This record gives sequence, structure tokens and C-alpha cells, in this order.
Amino acid sequence: MIKIVLVALVIYMIVNLFLAMRVMMKNDPKNGPMSKYIGRRVLTSVVIVVLILIAIGTGLITPNPRPY
Repeated sequence: MIKIVLVALVIYMIVNLFLAMRVMMKNDPKNGPMSKYIGRRVLTSVVIVVLILIAIGTGLITPNPRPY
């Protein structure tokens, strides 16, 4: 379940990236500032990192073993 949530958050982050690109290319002031979408993307990144750390700490997901 945690992996589905993480994938959904990554997709949401990518959608906000493309929305910010669209605002940047059109330069239309009535659509809102580009920083709104970039801020959502940064906040989503923080949520993803925190969820991964919590999931590793509680044992819901396990990191890969050392490569050597």
C-alpha cells in the first residue's frame, strides 16, 4: 500500500512540473504564478522523503542490502 501512495505522489509531482512549464511558456498572469506549482512540487518531494524514512523506520519497506 505504501508503494502505491509513493507512486501516486511521484505522479502528482510530475504533473505539477508540467503545469509549471505550461504557465512559464504561456506567460499568462491570470493562470497564477509558476511558483505555486513549483512549491507544490517541493512540498510533495518533502512528503515523499518523510514517508520513505517512516516506512523504513517502521519496517514497511526494506532497503536493498549493501552491493558488496
